[in-house]
Amino acid sequence: MPAYNKELEKFAGFDAQVMGMSVDSIPSHIAWQEKSIGWLNYPLCSDFYPHGSVAEKFDVMRLGDPIPGINERAIFIVDKKGKVAFAKIYDLGEQPDNEDVFEVLRTLK
Repeated sequence: MPAYNKELEKFAGFDAQVMGMSVDSIPSHIAWQEKSIGWLNYPLCSDFYPHGSVAEKFDVMRLGDPIPGINERAIFIVDKKGKVAFAKIYDLGEQPDNEDVFEVLRTLK
């Protein structure tokens, strides 16, 4: 997630808003930023209650092993009309390459 933070100006050049979301609570997000990754300069949303309702709607709620109850690592690009223009699920340990996202944003411009 810090990789997105480093390229916020480039995202802005595509008129794109970066945001993160997880099923963790807001206090958990704050602690994670304070103690682990540093402060993010984009919204980090909480899908905590009702637990995972957004993740379920986007079909990224992990129900099985190894860690049930969290959302998959995924990237969604929603166009100006509210349509999902890109969706991809990644391995939990994988850091998606921002260039993949920029490629999609170029086609939408």
